[in-house]
Amino acid sequence: MKTVEFFFDYSSPYSYLAATQMEGLAARTGASVLWRPFVLGAVFKAAGNTPPAAVAAKVPYLLKDLQRWASHYDVPFRFASRFPVNAIKALRLTLTAEAQGADKAASVALAAFRALWVEDRDITALPELHAIAAAAGLDAERALREIEDPAIKDRLREYTDGAIRRGAFGAPTFFVGDEMFWGDDRLQFVEAALSVATP
Repeated sequence: MKTVEFFFDYSSPYSYLAATQMEGLAARTGASVLWRPFVLGAVFKAAGNTPPAAVAAKVPYLLKDLQRWASHYDVPFRFASRFPVNAIKALRLTLTAEAQGADKAASVALAAFRALWVEDRDITALPELHAIAAAAGLDAERALREIEDPAIKDRLREYTDGAIRRGAFGAPTFFVGDEMFWGDDRLQFVEAALSVATP
């Protein structure tokens, strides 16, 4: 089956915007989405990149641009009051769901993105992680135990290191086969690549 790998970090508002488009992209192309959490800070460091919000001159434009894209996609958006966010535990929570299938990983990811970028909730807090896990249909108590499992921590490192090896320098990053695309504004090119990809 055709697949697109979607690498994201919850701390990235553009990853949220891209996440809202994955269901439609999959439906139009017949592709499955592989939700790949990674640690954006480590990606930035490896690439020598700088978070856009760390550059003062970019911030006013960034805030307007995010609102433009949210309006374009017709999705709700509110800039998180706790930004920047250390989303490590939420990223690991996605991986506990992944073990139960891509649909569960997607459910956790969408719930966590919504909690942060729509409802302005604190996704670093265990009660919020519990609520996200429960909303996605997970055994929340078990999921919160598993986010401290060394195997889950290792998988997050593997996804992060793997994306870096393949050339990732920011989020969201997409791979269709070996072809890399960066940014929610490149989804048209992701879709074009999927339209010609062989199942």
